[in-house]
Amino acid sequence: MKSTLRTVRLRLAEPLRISRSTTTARHAVRLSLEHQGLHGHGEAVTSVYYGLDTQALEQWLHRRGRELARYPDPETALAALPERAPGTPPLVAAAVESALLDLVGKRAATPVHRLLGTAAAPAAATARTIGITAPGHAAALAARLTDQGFSVIKLKAGSADPEDDVARVRAVRATAPHVRLLLDPNGGWSASAAPALLGRFAELGVEAVEQPVPPGDPEGLARLAARSPLPVIADEDAVDIEDARRLAGRVHGINVKLAKCGGARAALRIAELIAGSGTHLMLGCLTASSLGLAPAVHLADRARWTDLDGHLLLAHDPWTGIGGTDGTVRVSGRPGLGVHPRPPFDGARAGVRESGARS
Repeated sequence: MKSTLRTVRLRLAEPLRISRSTTTARHAVRLSLEHQGLHGHGEAVTSVYYGLDTQALEQWLHRRGRELARYPDPETALAALPERAPGTPPLVAAAVESALLDLVGKRAATPVHRLLGTAAAPAAATARTIGITAPGHAAALAARLTDQGFSVIKLKAGSADPEDDVARVRAVRATAPHVRLLLDPNGGWSASAAPALLGRFAELGVEAVEQPVPPGDPEGLARLAARSPLPVIADEDAVDIEDARRLAGRVHGINVKLAKCGGARAALRIAELIAGSGTHLMLGCLTASSLGLAPAVHLADRARWTDLDGHLLLAHDPWTGIGGTDGTVRVSGRPGLGVHPRPPFDGARAGVRESGARS
C-alpha cells in the first residue's frame, strides 16, 4: 500500500467560544491509503485539549502508514488493527481505522455502515452548536437554523456569570419555542452551583446537559446525575470503554466521540456495553471536515442524541457527502465512507502540505 499525508487548515465561519477556550481554526491531517488503484481516507484534527499539534499528528500518521506495509491487503490490516492501541493517541487510531474502512468498503463495493453491522443507511437529526455569545446573537442564529430545518440546537455554556447562560437559553427558547435544546458547559460549572443551575435550565425546557462539572471526578458526576431534574451526559469524564463501564447506569448519557475513544469499532463496543443500562448513547465530534465526521455518521442509527455538526461550523468544508445543512446528517449509500472532495478554492490552498511514503 502507498500511504500519503495531506495537511490543510480548516477555518471556522465564526469563532466558537466555549467555557475553556475559543477556536477560530484548526489543522486537519488526512491519511490516504492506496491499494490496487483504490484509495481510502481518514482524517485527524489538531486539538489543544488532547495535546496534539500538526507536527505530532503528521509524525504519528506517517509512522502508522508505514506500519501497514506488513499486511498484504487492507482487509488483513483492518482485521489485525487493535481496537485499543496502547500508546497511540485515539485521534490517530480513529483516522487509521477510517482510512482502512473506507478502502475496504470501496474494494467490496459496500458502504461502511454495512461493514459495521447496519443494513439501512443511517440518517439522524443533528444538533447545531451555538457558542458562548450574546443572547441576541444566539437568538438570531437559532432563528436562522430553524428556518433551515434544524430541530436540535446545542448551546455552549459555562460563562463566568451563570446568568449569561440563563439569558442565552431564554433568548433562544423565545425565538425557537419548539426546538430541542441541549446545553454544554464543558465542565464550566462548579459542583456547588450545578444542582441549582440544572433546576433552572430544566424549567426553561433544556432537554439534557453535557458534562456540567469539571472532569476528574466521575463519582461526583454520577451523584449529580442521580438527583438532576434533567438528563446529565458525561463527555470529558467518559473517554474510553473503561470510563463507560464505570458510568453505565449512573449517568443518563455518554458522549462518544470517535476521536476520543479510538474509532468506530470502539464506539460500537461502548454502545453495546451501555445498552439496556439506562445510559444512552450520544454521538459527538470535534470540528472537522465531512471526511472526519463520516465514520460517526455511519453509526448515527445507534444514538439517542446526535451532535455531528463539526463540518457545518467551517467556512469551507473540503469534503462533501454527509449532508447536514438541512439539520439531518445521512450517509450517501456510496461504497466506503461515501464522501468525496469538493473542488478546491483559493483560500483552501493556504497552509497545505503533502508528503508520501510507499508502504
